[in-house]
Amino acid sequence: MANGDSNTSTKMEIKGNQKIIAGSVADLLKIPLSTRQDLFQVLDICQCYADELIETDDHAEYMALCGRLLAGLNVLKAVLKLPLPAHLIEQLTVKERRKGAERGLPQTESDLACDYCAALTVVLLNQQVSQRQQVHIAGLLFEMLDMLAEDLKAPRFMRTAKGLAMLGGETVPCIH
Repeated sequence: MANGDSNTSTKMEIKGNQKIIAGSVADLLKIPLSTRQDLFQVLDICQCYADELIETDDHAEYMALCGRLLAGLNVLKAVLKLPLPAHLIEQLTVKERRKGAERGLPQTESDLACDYCAALTVVLLNQQVSQRQQVHIAGLLFEMLDMLAEDLKAPRFMRTAKGLAMLGGETVPCIH
C-alpha cells in the first residue's frame, strides 16, 4: 500500500465476479495481476490483453500489451496449480448432466496450452517475423486463449447423492 513517503501508487483491486472494463490500453495495462486473483480473473485479464493486441496499431502499446500478456500467462500458469476456490467450483458445477455437455476442446492440458500461448507471445515480443506473420500469430494467440478460457470455464462437476462428481462420473473426494 502506498503512503506519503512512497513512490508506489495504490492499485485498483479486482474482486469476485467484477468485469474488467478498461477505457484505454493505458488503463488496461494498469490492471494488477497477482496469484491472489482467481483463475477466471487472471484468464479474463489475459483475454483482454490479447483482444487489444489484435486491435492496436500503436507499436508501443503493442509491445506493452505483449509484455503484460506474457506476465499474465506466467501468473495464469501459477494459478492453474492452485486449488480451485469454492466460488469457482460452484460456477463449474451443474445440477444434472446434459447431453452434449461433455467438454470437447481442447485435448491439450491447460498448463501446456498456457505454455503455447506464452511461446507465441515471445515470438511477437522478439519482432523477428514479418508484419503479416505477426498479425497471424497474434490472431492465433487470441484464438488459443479463447479456447483455453472456454475449456477452463466449461462445467465439469455435478452434484450427486454421494457428493461432488466429475461430469465423466467419478466421485471427487477433494478438489485440487
